[in-house]
Amino acid sequence: MNSRDAQWRVELRNRMTPKERTAIERVVMPMQDPKVRIHNNDEVNLGITEAQAMVEASRCLDCQNPQCVTGCPVGIDIPGFIKNIERGDHSAAAATIKLTSSLPAVCGRVCPQEKQCESRCIHTRMKHPAVAIGYLERFAADWQREHEGDVKVTPPAQNGIKVAVIGSGPSGLSFAGDMAKRGYSVTVFEALHEIGGVLKYGIPEFRLPNAIVDHEIDGLRQLGVTFVKDCIVGKTITYDDLHEMGFKGVFVGSGAGFPRFMNIPGENLNGIMSSNEYLTRINLMHAGRGGDTPVLTGKTIAVIGGGNTAMDSSRTALRMGTERVILVYRRSEEEMPARREEIAHAIEEGVEMMTLHNPIEYLGDEKGRVRAMRVQRMELGEPDASGRRSPVPVEGAIEEIPVDLVIVAVGVSPNQLVPNSIEGLEVSKRQTIVVDDATMRSSVGDIYAGGDIVRGGATVILAMGDGRRAAAGMAEALEGKKV
Repeated sequence: MNSRDAQWRVELRNRMTPKERTAIERVVMPMQDPKVRIHNNDEVNLGITEAQAMVEASRCLDCQNPQCVTGCPVGIDIPGFIKNIERGDHSAAAATIKLTSSLPAVCGRVCPQEKQCESRCIHTRMKHPAVAIGYLERFAADWQREHEGDVKVTPPAQNGIKVAVIGSGPSGLSFAGDMAKRGYSVTVFEALHEIGGVLKYGIPEFRLPNAIVDHEIDGLRQLGVTFVKDCIVGKTITYDDLHEMGFKGVFVGSGAGFPRFMNIPGENLNGIMSSNEYLTRINLMHAGRGGDTPVLTGKTIAVIGGGNTAMDSSRTALRMGTERVILVYRRSEEEMPARREEIAHAIEEGVEMMTLHNPIEYLGDEKGRVRAMRVQRMELGEPDASGRRSPVPVEGAIEEIPVDLVIVAVGVSPNQLVPNSIEGLEVSKRQTIVVDDATMRSSVGDIYAGGDIVRGGATVILAMGDGRRAAAGMAEALEGKKV
């Protein structure tokens, strides 16, 4: 779009009253047809066009006290970048986002904006759809990548202080980016053979392409961040080794990679696996797609859980050629913690939702392989501590369903390798690292932590917010001044 057209759009928008702007319908994300996309691993959401982005940006009402910013864990200047899109300066929009976010193209795809920034949009108070902040963030980041390529970044002057990061997931990458911008020499140690953590092994490419993650990581390399793969802190090297290597601060972002199971009869049968293992084999090791790593499959697969990981597992199973995928969740569809978009996509693709049911036993064949599951029908009772109504068994309502494979996606626990290897590091009853909420500093003075190793399981953007707070806290401690 040329500058004359962009200026015309701004002038037209400036003539619009707030009422006229609220009358503009929220943009609809273009996507692959469900019948087509279940046969490929390409991204489902195709991204909005420049024209769509500029019209959507014009819906922003220029609030004097923009609450959308308070809903963003990394504090993006949301009105600022949206105004830049509206006037056609997409490069400036992307630059505005990158002032506070190290992974804009990632966040624009997988963050639950509907529960965070968009939930605070003033449109929602007027019973109108919120401005599509997530779509616009994705547009700005994608536009810069597609039109400007690898924007050359001059690393800031180094201050001579080395800091280490354990884990290359979203919290670690966010911390690394902020510390590099402050002039620190940052080295990220990753246990696996690819950089990206859960962004690579946990999220399928039809939601978050690896090329997008790699581009964001390359941006951190330009800032001067160094990445070391295949290095397990606590095994390959120790906390004491990091001190001997000259690191003055350590950020732990090792995630929550231990799967949880339900401890029901038959759970040790062959053919029952965690969503972590299933997705890692396929996403990171390319099982079933030309890689050497094997993965179990079958005609009928049951996925247990109602979160985003359960949706990812279900939709991945369909793309692996499974004829029937049944998602079993003990509450109602309305109470599923997964994003509404992901639930809708799963249903469109053919995932069967068996809500208000809970597995109580798995049955095996003579070879020790799962052949069926027994599920208990549930009904909703009184609210539990989280505010959701507790599922209660319906007496006598038990059903047996033949299955060839069961994928359990009912939560994760923190990886204990790092905490167990550092004397004096305080952990909670949930085995998470205990930190000061404001600075993310642990009981060991030079160790800070964030993401799932602190939260026990959360979103990408919350982990990134932890990384930013930890960077500010560590920099203040190392420099002896408020930063």
